[in-house]
Amino acid sequence: MPIPLAERIRPKTLDDVVGQPHLLGKDKPLRRIIESGRIPNMIFYGSSGIGKTTVARIIAENAHMTMHKLNGTSASISDIKQIVAETETFSGIGGILLYLDEIQYLNKKQQQSLLEYIENGRITLISSTTENPYFYVYNAIISRSTVFEFKPLTPEEVMPAIKRAFQICADDLGLKLRLESGVCEHIARGCGGDVRKSVNTVELCTLSADNDGSSLTVSLDTVRLLTQRSNMKYDRDGDQHYDILSALQKSIRGSDENAALHYAARLIEAGDIISLSRRLLVIASEDVGLAYPQAAAITKACVDSAMQLGLPEARIPLAEAVVLLATAPKSNSSYLAMDAALEDVRQSGALDFPRQLQNKHFDGEDAQVKGQHYLYPHDFPNHWVEQQYLPDALKDRVYYRFGDNKNEQLALQYRNKIRGGK
Repeated sequence: MPIPLAERIRPKTLDDVVGQPHLLGKDKPLRRIIESGRIPNMIFYGSSGIGKTTVARIIAENAHMTMHKLNGTSASISDIKQIVAETETFSGIGGILLYLDEIQYLNKKQQQSLLEYIENGRITLISSTTENPYFYVYNAIISRSTVFEFKPLTPEEVMPAIKRAFQICADDLGLKLRLESGVCEHIARGCGGDVRKSVNTVELCTLSADNDGSSLTVSLDTVRLLTQRSNMKYDRDGDQHYDILSALQKSIRGSDENAALHYAARLIEAGDIISLSRRLLVIASEDVGLAYPQAAAITKACVDSAMQLGLPEARIPLAEAVVLLATAPKSNSSYLAMDAALEDVRQSGALDFPRQLQNKHFDGEDAQVKGQHYLYPHDFPNHWVEQQYLPDALKDRVYYRFGDNKNEQLALQYRNKIRGGK
């Protein structure tokens, strides 16, 4: 059986791995861990085809461990136990490294079955996921692992792998390779930072290239045809996944519904309604906020409908949410207020509560002021009475400032009314 090109071109050393300089560059954390030879349990998080499996293999070889690979879509508890059993055999002398791809597809019970073995050190677990592990991986696994995020590759980082793949294909056929101008660049842009997809595209281009018996000619038209679906996910300039989400949020924040629909459409065309839905939920509170509080509930309803419907119908409620948020009045007052409060908490720590707010109704002998002295607001006109709620050190702090939109101004008027202008 012929070995796939993507497997043949797979790097053997860290220096051959393209991209991930934040993890594998000189003196970067993951590289130091790998070179130490003492491998902890780890979770690799990132999109497909960007080196997670390759790095796991290099780790196993560098640490002289026996590597077993399972996929979360098909693995069972018995598969895991079978691998653990090898720790008692000759193959387990150097240690067993279990590479569990797509761990998010394991259910909670299956993930829990790993705990005993990674805690007692019988196996070292490196798991990978294309989804945010903090949403999809069991907390006990995360607490016993170190999470490393792999970034999508830039077109420039993918180019060496594409050129090498073309050369291998030509050498296999014993023919001279001729590439029209822009072929490699188009593949690098069109495959969205996915090396595996790029190499597979190279193989398809080679199979469909013009062969005159002495040379292979790969035309730009052929490449465009074979990568046109990928180009719908990433634009011609190679914008990546998070750039699209950023552009979506900034378009909605800027009240440009047409631009917002464009970026949402790109995510929908790529089939990524989960990322789109999450970002819309954030926008509803971060950018629309108290200017139109109902937007959060409406957006949640649209997202729930989209998840139940699935594509292609999911585009309909998602479009409603996008247009609603883009055309709604905007306010980030509550978002800024919370960040200001968090900053005080981080700086000041756990300050004492005002005595009247404490959940006790007696005083010790050392209390300088006896009695709780809490004033029950409902016993006073307008259900309000002046008293201190913040800790003493922060008693005059103001976090929230009312926005200039209709809803918040009405709330301000109400507050001024019940407080007598205070």
